[in-house]
Amino acid sequence: MDVVEAIRREGGVTRASTLLAYVCRRDIQVALRDGRIVRLRRGWFALPDADARAAAATVGGVLALLSAARYWGWKVKTEPSRPQVFVERGHNVPADRRERVEVRWAAVGHDNDGVATSRVRTVIDCARLLPFDEALAVADSALRSKTVTRTELLRAANRSPRTGRRRAIEVIELADARAANPFESVLRAIVMQIEADFVPQQWVGAIGRPDLIDREHKIILEADSFGYHSSRQALKRDIERYNAFVLEGWIVLRFSWEHVMSDPEYVLNCVHAAVRTSRRAA
Repeated sequence: MDVVEAIRREGGVTRASTLLAYVCRRDIQVALRDGRIVRLRRGWFALPDADARAAAATVGGVLALLSAARYWGWKVKTEPSRPQVFVERGHNVPADRRERVEVRWAAVGHDNDGVATSRVRTVIDCARLLPFDEALAVADSALRSKTVTRTELLRAANRSPRTGRRRAIEVIELADARAANPFESVLRAIVMQIEADFVPQQWVGAIGRPDLIDREHKIILEADSFGYHSSRQALKRDIERYNAFVLEGWIVLRFSWEHVMSDPEYVLNCVHAAVRTSRRAA
C-alpha cells in the first residue's frame, strides 16, 4: 500500500508504529523526502497541509471544518478535496482565487489563531455543518487528543448559532474518546441508526477488547484494517481471538474499510440481522 493512502486511511495523522503495519521504513523516508508526507513530531506523521494554509491566506480567510481539524492534528473520515476556508462575511474573494479553495462566508471574528478556527470552534462547526459521521469522527479525535473537553464543547454547542445547534449538541453528547480512529467512529455512526447500544473498546472477559460491543444482544463489531493483518502471526492471533468470542456466545461481525466507508447499507443489513438473531435466541 502507498504511504499516502495508508495515512489517509488512518485519518490523515498516524503514529509511526501504526504506519509500519502498512509500509516499510524506506517507503516512509522516500515519502518524507518527496514532501508527500510530513513528520509532525517524533513518532508521528501526517499528510502535508502547507498548501491549505497558503490557500487560506490568498483569500484572506482561516482554515475551517476538516482543514482546521487537520491543522490541529486530529483525524478525519476523508481529506477535503480542497482546503476548507472561512472568510468574513462581506469580504470579496475574486473568482479565480476560489478555484483552489472551498470558501464559506461566516462570522470569523477572533475565534482563531490567525491560521485556523480555534479547537473548540472547529469541533462545533464540524458538528453543525458536516454530515453526522464526518462530524463524529472529528469530535471523537478531538476528545481523544485531550486538547478539548466535553464540558467546554457542550458549553460552546449550546451557545452556537441556532442553525445546526441541535445537531452540534447531539454530536458532542455522542462523541467518545475511546474510539481508536475514524474507521471505528464512522462504523459507530452507522450502527447508531439501529435500536442497540454499541460501545467502543470494552473488554470482554480476558479475551480482548473489540472495536464495538453491544452487551445486551451479545454482538461484537470489528473494523478490520488490512494493516493489522499484514503478517501471518497477526492474522493467527486475531482468528483465535474471534473464535474465542464466538465460543463464549458472542455474534462477531467483521467489516472492512470499504464496507464502512463505501457501503454503509451492507453494514446496516448485517447488524440488523444480527440483532434479530440475538432476539430470537433470547
